[in-house]
Amino acid sequence: MGAMQSSSDPRRSDSGLPFMKMHGLGNDFVVIDARDTGARVTAPLVAALADRHRGVGFDQMAVVECGGNADLHLTFYNADGSLSAACGNATRCIARYEMDRTGKTQLTITTDRGVLQAVDAGNGLTSVNMGHPMTEWDEIPLAEEMDTLALPLPGSPTATSMGNPHCTFFVDDVMAVDLAAIGPTIEHHPLFPQRTNVQFAQVIGEDRIRMRVWERGTGITLASGSSSCATAVAAYRRGLTRSKVEIVLDGGSLMVEWRDDGVWMTGATMHAFDGVLTQQFLDNL
Repeated sequence: MGAMQSSSDPRRSDSGLPFMKMHGLGNDFVVIDARDTGARVTAPLVAALADRHRGVGFDQMAVVECGGNADLHLTFYNADGSLSAACGNATRCIARYEMDRTGKTQLTITTDRGVLQAVDAGNGLTSVNMGHPMTEWDEIPLAEEMDTLALPLPGSPTATSMGNPHCTFFVDDVMAVDLAAIGPTIEHHPLFPQRTNVQFAQVIGEDRIRMRVWERGTGITLASGSSSCATAVAAYRRGLTRSKVEIVLDGGSLMVEWRDDGVWMTGATMHAFDGVLTQQFLDNL
């Protein structure tokens, strides 16, 4: 007969903090559902969790709270502990979790970006309306007034905000780009007072783009939902593609469509596992 679990057993949710691990095309997240636990997320907790050797590891972290008149409210953190108003893949992952949990096929989600809509797209896919893109220099924001379609940087990238800032370079071969070297340089460029996400995009056809991304506060990631939306918007604004495109990322593909009501993103999600942060881990923050 197996030994009984004591109240201090770290596998028990009442001895620590439960979390979920999810990913969208390899863009991975730790998700804490604070609706039941009342968990309070601090910068030290985010930084400790983000450590892939001593914590759990993630590209972004999301906290789920009650949404008032909405189904959910989501707060996002980058791996360096900074806040992000938008995280498209995490929004899709959590929307899928909530739809599976409740049986709903449509959700209203509030974020610092605004009110987002999520729907079951069938075949296990989830769509989220990431809202209208912002293309004025002070909305992104940039350090001074300029044409956001072609910034005064080598390569003439395009700036877009999807609730967070993006800088998209169009290149002939994304695999030839030294993303690890160029990404942080652009992220911290003085032109972007709040730093920026950086994309390198290769237009394959009028409805297909190959894209790689350096995420603000995180680094190279296998995929990024908001970056995919920003790249699709930038390509359409520059007359390179249609308003509906497949974005092919290192981790897989997303479909993005810029419609009258906003930018819709559709793709697969994965709820990989559930876990519990032990009290020992929490006490050592």
